[in-house]
Parts: sequence; C-alpha cells; structure tokens
Amino acid sequence: MKKPDAQTVPRFQGLRDLTNTRRLGKRVLQSELFQRAGSALISAALATIWRTNRDTPQSTDWEELLDGEFPAIFALWHGQHILVPYAGPRHLDFVSLVSRSADAEINARVIQRAGFEVIRASGGRDHGAMARKGGVMALIAMRDALRRNVNVVMIADISKGEARQAGEGIVMLAKISGRPIVPVALATSRRYVLEKTWDKTTINLPFGRRCLKLAPPIHVPANAGKAEIAAARARVTDELNRVTLEAMHAVEARA
Repeated sequence: MKKPDAQTVPRFQGLRDLTNTRRLGKRVLQSELFQRAGSALISAALATIWRTNRDTPQSTDWEELLDGEFPAIFALWHGQHILVPYAGPRHLDFVSLVSRSADAEINARVIQRAGFEVIRASGGRDHGAMARKGGVMALIAMRDALRRNVNVVMIADISKGEARQAGEGIVMLAKISGRPIVPVALATSRRYVLEKTWDKTTINLPFGRRCLKLAPPIHVPANAGKAEIAAARARVTDELNRVTLEAMHAVEARA
C-alpha cells in the first residue's frame, strides 16, 4: 500500500477542519439563543427603518381601496417584501407563508415580532414538488385563515424560479378561498440592492421616503379552468410589476 506523501495528509486534514468549522457555524446560527437575539435585533432595526422613512402622498389608502374586500390575499415579490409587515393596518390580522427550512426560522420570528401569524411550508414548481414539500397543506391552512377573517400575505413568485413572474399557488388560493388577490409594492428612496441575488433583494435604509402601492383586487372564479388560471397569473404579474414601478417612481421624485 502506498503511503500518503507529506503534501496529501495536511490537505485532507485541512478539508476536515473546514467541514467541522462549517458545521459548528451552522449549529450556532440555528441555536435558540442566536435565533432569539438575531430576530430581536433585526425586528428593532426594521421598525426603526419604517419609522424614519416619511410617507409620500402617492401611497395607497388601504381602507379606501379595499372597502368590503377584506380578508384578502396580499401578493408580493421576493426580495421586495422586507418592510411590508410594518405597513399593514394595525386593526387587521395577517398571516404570512414562510419556508419550513431551518434557514428561514429567523425570518419567521421577525415576522411574528411584527404582529403576523406564520404558516410554515414550502411551495414547489410543479404539483408533485408542491405536495412533497407541504404546499397543499399550506394552501389549506391559508384558506382556513381567510375563513377566520385573517388576511394572507404571500410571495407571488417561486423561490429560485423566474423572478417577478407569479406562480400558480397564489391563484389557486384565490380560487379555493373566494378571496381576492391584492398586489402590493413598497419602495424607499434610500435602499441597497443586492444585484447578484436572483430576485435583486432590496434592503431598505432609514431617513428617506417610502411609498406603498396597492393594485385593485383580482378575483379568480371558483370554476376557473386552465386558461382562466393562466390569465390570472399574467394579471397578477402585470399588476405587481406596475405598482412596483409606481412605488419606485414616487420615492425617486423630488420631494
């Protein structure tokens, strides 16, 4: 048997050390202490960012637009949703869908600290993946929340899929619940965009202007077929992109 040379042994040892370090780091990040402290710090930071951005006159009045339409399904784009939990009317109840992954635990806690309920589940790109990951149960849970007069906040595009293209899940929820989809966009004049992320994640910054835009409600008939579902997805996509641009333009205009 050939003995390992002097260069090979340190190389494998180094890989083992790196792997062990990564495992330790992952355990720390997923620990109860880190999750609790991290979510508290992030929540405080987001609340401060919300309070220190002044509202623009172009922001939509929730009550005026949605009179008689509550509870509703509020649709957002991935990466553009960070401050939305602070924008909803305080007298209304909301629930948000969050991934079941361990990495999303701190996100779920931040949302709960903002006053939302949380449903933990993962969607998928097809019906098979959706069932495997608990997406069907998530749809049922969200439908039941709507029946309890709780508004649902849901990301419309599919994680790591095509950004800013509405998936089928949000349309199916509207179909089985009978409640409308309301596209929502929130922009701040001071922000940092992570350009290399698939969804162009936007980190809102304090001491600027903010604008919240809502599109008119989109209803999906209970007997909607494939063509109507596809049309509803296209309409959600178009309306979400429209209000996103309008919110951006509002905060970029000179005060």
